[in-house]
Amino acid sequence: MSRKSLFAAVAVAALAATSAAAQDYDLVILDGRVMDPETMFDAVRNVGIKDGRIATITKEKISGKETIKAQGHVVAPGFIDTHVHVVDLPFAQKLMLRDGVTTPLDLEVGAYPVERFYDTLQGRSQANYGATVSTIGIREKVFNPRYNSTTGIFTSDMYITSEQSFVDMKWSATVPNADQVKQINQMVEQGLKQGALGVGVPVGYMIGGVTSQETTAWQRLAGKYGRATFLHGRFSSQQAPTTGILGFEEMIANAGIYGGGVMLQHMHQQALGLTTKALDLVDDARAKGLSVTAELYPYNFGATIVGADYLKPDNYGPNMGRSYKDLIEVSTMKPLTKDRYDELLKSAPSTSILFYGAKQEDLYAGLAHPGTTVASDAFPLTVTKTGKTATDWDTPYDAVQGHPRLAGTNALVLRLVREKKLMPLMTAIGKMSYLPAQFLEENGVAQMAFKGRMQVGADADITIFNAKKVTDNSTIKQAGLPSTGIPYVIVNGTVVVKDSKVLKGVYPGKAIRLPVM
Repeated sequence: MSRKSLFAAVAVAALAATSAAAQDYDLVILDGRVMDPETMFDAVRNVGIKDGRIATITKEKISGKETIKAQGHVVAPGFIDTHVHVVDLPFAQKLMLRDGVTTPLDLEVGAYPVERFYDTLQGRSQANYGATVSTIGIREKVFNPRYNSTTGIFTSDMYITSEQSFVDMKWSATVPNADQVKQINQMVEQGLKQGALGVGVPVGYMIGGVTSQETTAWQRLAGKYGRATFLHGRFSSQQAPTTGILGFEEMIANAGIYGGGVMLQHMHQQALGLTTKALDLVDDARAKGLSVTAELYPYNFGATIVGADYLKPDNYGPNMGRSYKDLIEVSTMKPLTKDRYDELLKSAPSTSILFYGAKQEDLYAGLAHPGTTVASDAFPLTVTKTGKTATDWDTPYDAVQGHPRLAGTNALVLRLVREKKLMPLMTAIGKMSYLPAQFLEENGVAQMAFKGRMQVGADADITIFNAKKVTDNSTIKQAGLPSTGIPYVIVNGTVVVKDSKVLKGVYPGKAIRLPVM
């Protein structure tokens, strides 16, 4: 059954189920400005929700068991974040919900073992969740048999449970022999069979380790199973011979041969001053029928580990146009010096840092481009007093430091729409909801046909915000301050954010996952 046919069937069923008891909606949203980026519908309507789906969008008066008065607010599809490294952390979910995110997905680094990730979050997630199969996790396991993921998420293993998981960074620089290449690719395929959403390809952290035999095989597997690869390009550079565009071409060429989609994640941080040229490449690829898209976060600085390949001085300086003073150690919030960088690289390469990359004008050009999507690249925050990763749901918002994108990405985009007229409001909503859903749907994730839309039959993942007031409050100095102007967030028909407060102990999140083979 096609997507349109499937959606229509669900819509008919929803209407039939509610017509006999029109006053018996589980939840109604009254007098809000309903905006649907797929159909471009934009009008004040009432919305009725039943059994986790949108059952009606109407001018008629409706009532239900629970009512939200949305006058003066936009009623939009819940935001879908395709680039999150903290899906499994309760405090992070809390911040993302305050920013309107109903479906955070770990697609760049991904999960390994895939089953462990999904089993760990089942029944205890406030938002929807999903992941690709992690080539980093698999490479670590192959090169370091002691590695034992306790979470299924490599980032959490590295930052929270490294003593128990025995992460040792062999995944980054080790070049596999022929037998190891075969083993790695077999494990990647196993992860796809376990329902992973695609293949995470953060080759930019493994520039000298990952071989072309691996990247070619990963795209071939994506094509075989009708899924996508999610790429952190091999090069972060605006200088020949290793430009960011060359890194993008590595996977786009493979997609042209083997099929499958390619999402270029935080592409402005690899392309830098070549961002608009890279987007021309994406447009041309799509015009040729390839499933290629580009994603950005609305900041010109990122967060990573000090041992990241692209931060090495011979690249970060001449190729990215930056210097040590543009690297900030999160635990102290002070710029690095050469001596401190060398010390950390030797003794603690997984230390959290912030780094400046793309220029503001290149970032804005990429955000405004019609075909790009928005995601956060949300990274763990650190508790200021202890230096430990912020995991606990009750962690105070003002007690953490790190990159503000975990807390403020979507509200920042909406503020830029209001203050700088960067793009139309409908376009911005589409970049944060419908466009990522559409890309995942066209690459095998059938569940996404029901997300990113305000339509009868769609999943009731809904973000309600005040377009005149929505604001990001997180900063480099106070990274955990939640967004404001987003008073209600609904996940699968359940209110999770009410009057700008996240409700504790409410877990309506569902797995976004393909069938296990």
